[in-house]
Order: sequence, then structure tokens, then C-alpha cells
Amino acid sequence: MKRYLVLENGNVYEGTAMGAEGSVISEIVFTTAMTAYLETLTDPSYKGQAVVQTFPLIGNYGIITPDMESDKVNVSGYIVREVCDLPSNFRCETDLDSFLKEQGIPGIKGIDTRALTKCLRESGTMNGAICSSPDEFSLDEIKAYKIVNPVEEVTTKEEQIVPAKDEVKFKVAMFDFGIKTNISRELAKRGCEVHLLPADASAAQVKEINPDGIFLSNGPGDPEDNVKAIETMKEIKDWGTPIMGICLGHQILALAHGFKTSKLKYGHRGANHPVKNLETGKVYITSQNHGYQVLSDSIDTSIAKEYFVNVNDGTNEGIKYLDKPAYSVQFHPEACGGPRDTEFLFDTFIQMMEEKKGEN
Repeated sequence: MKRYLVLENGNVYEGTAMGAEGSVISEIVFTTAMTAYLETLTDPSYKGQAVVQTFPLIGNYGIITPDMESDKVNVSGYIVREVCDLPSNFRCETDLDSFLKEQGIPGIKGIDTRALTKCLRESGTMNGAICSSPDEFSLDEIKAYKIVNPVEEVTTKEEQIVPAKDEVKFKVAMFDFGIKTNISRELAKRGCEVHLLPADASAAQVKEINPDGIFLSNGPGDPEDNVKAIETMKEIKDWGTPIMGICLGHQILALAHGFKTSKLKYGHRGANHPVKNLETGKVYITSQNHGYQVLSDSIDTSIAKEYFVNVNDGTNEGIKYLDKPAYSVQFHPEACGGPRDTEFLFDTFIQMMEEKKGEN
């Protein structure tokens, strides 16, 4: 059955239907990752977006549910060049097409995803419709689509506890803006009992936990939309409790300090993004998924300094705060999928909590 991708600029791509029936309008973004498509599909940071895979063949190792980064698919739609119908993997439970049907996610295959990626790269991220007819939606309808408060849809509704793998060494209060499972897993295996809190949790709720550290997770959407979380962090940031942030958490912590953010032309999404540590000069390959940035020239150098920058475009990738035990990064040190070059940043957070405990 034919299916179409119609972009807000009028470009139409004809392909073949895959996944669930139905049509959807969403923001169209691309990832350059060659593997880890299941982690991409289930990453809450993609809420409200349809994802284009630039790598031409997807699905060859099937679906392995223990590798999911949340309990469901979070993308609105899926766009690929070619799908493997007969995956081969001893852990495989089902094929990609069947999984998308089960999850109710429409997709399209058989289009020139590299030409589509070039369009998005040159024109910038835009909205699009995956539909059964090229005139099912007007261009005005497609252009009007907005991702509204996606964090509310992916955050936990009540406090949850992720137990430490072995002995409990630290308690961590985690603001869940759309956390990837492997973040809590990385903390748990380092002896952290992780208390997942709703995105709109108050400072009083955090204080009740009496945490050794505070963590701000990744998540979807425009960081400036998270007004309550930003105000809460303004109150919390000067407690002296060690703080670490990733992705959206990085941006929210920056906004709480008065720095500014803006939308990138087409974002950073993939598993091969180089970042440079400005303290050591060392370059790391990182996994990334974000459409917004902290503006480097908005960072108040009397209270913070740039920690990492993107080697490709020079944008900010990390901030270290000078007057408190706090830092954050734009990329994903937990990888999943992607390189594990920067997993040591979790150890840095552990060290900060150990030092704070030593002071007390």
C-alpha cells in the first residue's frame, strides 16, 4: 500500500506503508545512528517527532525488548529507506514492522532518506505528515502543528524508586523530564538509590528525600516551556547539593542560572558526534539527541564556564559551575546506543557526592 510523506514546504515523498494504519502530523527530524533503532524509537526525547533514519537498512537484528529505553515507542512516526523483514539475532523477539503495528506507530519505507535528510539539513527541521494521500492534509494544517508540553506526557506521575544494584551508597533525587532507562541503570550500578520525581516536583518534595545528589534527566521539547522546573531549580541550585544534568536537564539548569537557549537549525541526533573537553583538550565521540542549545555567549563566566563544545559546529555541549558542585552536559554519557567514551561523567557525579558526604 502506498504512503506519503508531505513536508510543510510542499515536498512530497512517495513510499510504501509500514507499521500501523493511520496518518500523523509531526516534526520531522533525522538521526545518523547506524544501529540502536529500538533505543531511538523508545527514547522519550523524541515525543512529538517522526524520525528519519539516514542509514539505509533498518531492522536487521529485530526487536529486543530489554534494550528499550522506556516502556513504549515515543516517536510519532518512522521513516526508513529499507526494512529487514527477516531479522537474525538470537535475542530477537519480533520484527520491526510487527512491533510498530503493535505500538500503533505509522511508518513509511522505500523513500530516498538521504535526499530527505539533505532537505532537512539545508532547510532546517520542519513539520510533515505521514499519510495515505498527498492531499489528506493542507500545508497550512501541517505548518500549524506544534509540540505542546511533551514533558507532561512522558514524565512519571508519582515518585518511583529505582533500587541500587547492590549496597545503597547514595540517594539521588531525579527530575524525570523523560528519562532514558540506562541513565538510572548507570546510577544504580554505582550504588545509587534513584528517586524518580515528576517534572513539576517542588523543592519541598526534593528536600523530603534528603538526597546526596540531584539529577536532571533528558527529555523532549523546548526547555523554556518547563517554567515550573526552572523556578524549582532556581531554589534548589544554591543548596550545595551535587547536581548533574543531561540534555534537557542541562538546558533547564542553565536557564535557572539566567543563561539562554535557542533552537538549532536541524539539531544533533546520532551516535558519532565529537565533543571537546575544554579543560583537557581531549575529544570524545558521543551519542546525542537534541534540537535546542544553550547559547555560549549567554553563560555568565563569573559563575560558570564552558566544559565541552561540539567539534562540528562549536555549540555548547557542557557547563561546569564555579560556585557549587554542579555540572551538566548536552550529550548522553550513558550512550545506549552509542559510544561509552564519557561514562566517566557518572563517576565524577559519584565523586562529588562522596566529597560532600565527607564534608558533613
